[in-house]
Amino acid sequence: MKTILLIEDNRDMRENTSEILQMSNYRVLTAENGKIGVSMAEIHKPDLIICDVMMPELDGFGVLSILSKKPETASIPFIFCTAKVERTDYRKGMSLGADDYITKPFDDVELLDAVESRLKKNDIIKKEYSKDSAGLQEFISEARGLKELEKLSDTNQFESYRKKEVVYSEGNTPHYLYFINNGKIKTYRANSDGKELITCIYQSGEFFGYSDLLDGNHHTETAAALEDTVISLIPKNDFFNILFKNRDVASKFIKMISNDLHEKEEQLLRIAYNSVRKRVAEALIYLEGKFSSNTGVSKMVISRDDLANIVGTATETVIRTLADFKSEQLVEFEGKGIRILDRNRLMNLKN
Repeated sequence: MKTILLIEDNRDMRENTSEILQMSNYRVLTAENGKIGVSMAEIHKPDLIICDVMMPELDGFGVLSILSKKPETASIPFIFCTAKVERTDYRKGMSLGADDYITKPFDDVELLDAVESRLKKNDIIKKEYSKDSAGLQEFISEARGLKELEKLSDTNQFESYRKKEVVYSEGNTPHYLYFINNGKIKTYRANSDGKELITCIYQSGEFFGYSDLLDGNHHTETAAALEDTVISLIPKNDFFNILFKNRDVASKFIKMISNDLHEKEEQLLRIAYNSVRKRVAEALIYLEGKFSSNTGVSKMVISRDDLANIVGTATETVIRTLADFKSEQLVEFEGKGIRILDRNRLMNLKN
């Protein structure tokens, strides 16, 4: 059962609206002013908030402003319910992040339509989708009622890249957001001597290339296929159309493309500042997650050069370290593949 918080200072309006919602199988919490409403929203985390604008203590704009700044309440759908809807009030409310306005007096059908619409859209945002092209299409399909997404599904195009083939190069102007349907991509930077440092590895179900689009810069790194890879190319204009025109879609899309970005940054920091042995161990654990998460296979097929470019050291040093790990029974080799034998010992390896 969905929970709705109704913030309304008029007792009759509060009771009548609450009754309509309860008859439609919603659990309703009520607050007689904005201050109480903010407190109840923080405690109960309702699925939706309906709030009057003109109230004593704290008006509706103040309520929305406070809740939108708190991570735990910022994503709760918010509907203003008010008799006063001047154009300036409407613009102010929408600029603060309101999702809808209902003008008093209203009938029960109008109220319930607005509530059901907002809850349905929010369910789409919260839903987790599989990290593959089917998941992407499911997201697009379920949100098709949002006009901003229609162009994305219409213009979605695919490109195939052979192993080592470059998708884009450092210094290029970004034109697309990229989604990996199948395969793996590495992004890297090169110094003046041509030495590479791999900054990230992306796998099926992940987006890449978005940072430079958001920054409005040229590509700051090069992207190339680690293996034969199929990619969906999402035009820049469609990406921005989704990102900026609809708050709900932006919230979900940013979550999808971020893909635990903070965790990746922490991983890169650990690789950068530990000893070579520790960095090689961290890199192997990182790669194991990339190679096994979709297929369940723990063997990592990666060149020693690429592994060295992740670690940030010479290939010969990586080869010697891997030989040490093998003699310590931490890893084993299968052709060009590497399999971790003792993950706990690798994770707890001292510098």
